[in-house]
Amino acid sequence: MDANIAALYRYPVKGLSPEPLERVSLSPGECLPQDRRFAIALPTTAFDPEQPEWLAKTHFIMLMRDQKLAQLLTRFDAETGMFSVEWSGERVLEARLTEADGKQAVGAFFTRFLDGIVAGPLRVVVAEGHAFADARPKPNASTDQYVSLINRTSIAALEEAVGVAVDPLRFRANAYFDGSPAWAELDWLGREIHLGTARLRVIAAITRCAATEVNPDTAERDLDVVGALRRHFGHNLMGIYAEVAEAGAVAVGDALTLPTPS
Repeated sequence: MDANIAALYRYPVKGLSPEPLERVSLSPGECLPQDRRFAIALPTTAFDPEQPEWLAKTHFIMLMRDQKLAQLLTRFDAETGMFSVEWSGERVLEARLTEADGKQAVGAFFTRFLDGIVAGPLRVVVAEGHAFADARPKPNASTDQYVSLINRTSIAALEEAVGVAVDPLRFRANAYFDGSPAWAELDWLGREIHLGTARLRVIAAITRCAATEVNPDTAERDLDVVGALRRHFGHNLMGIYAEVAEAGAVAVGDALTLPTPS
């Protein structure tokens, strides 16, 4: 198999904008650095930063319910902690997510932005070493932090089936790859893959939800992705989760290889 990494993304704040990367270093048992580091919690969400536990996405603002979020362009600078929000081409917020005042300002902004859609007050949550992943911890994994990968040939198969373009960013993956047959990745469960110089173990296919209905450019629900997957392919899967087994670096253009089982 002659596959390669076509794009890399992280999502510093759960439910908000993807940030493209040219390269990234992976560490065993961890997701991409800064990926889903922060989340914006509902007032009913009980989260203890001293003893963080996985919570379903419904405890936070999210595209599956709050498609208006796709109207925003957000960016996070890990070195300075600065978080910015643009709306309709205008910078509407700058605040340090690493400071208490900044967290309060971000929570207040999203409380106003989603007024009438989500009950407030909303608040930023974060915990050392914790990632607010959608994936429930997997019993066959050694960690609860994963890298998500999507085969762009599988997306192309979906496009052909529905007759319209499907933006890969609907699926909010960390790595997109080319060069593998459509749906071949679903046969990799339990196997190891190499990304650049890193070694990962595939642990699960990704079940898709209504968040994929939202067009990342228009913020409109314009495509029933889950229904289309079920009708045309008999499943609602797109992509795979893998855990990092051996540290390494991966860059856009690097090879994705599937070692031959011994």
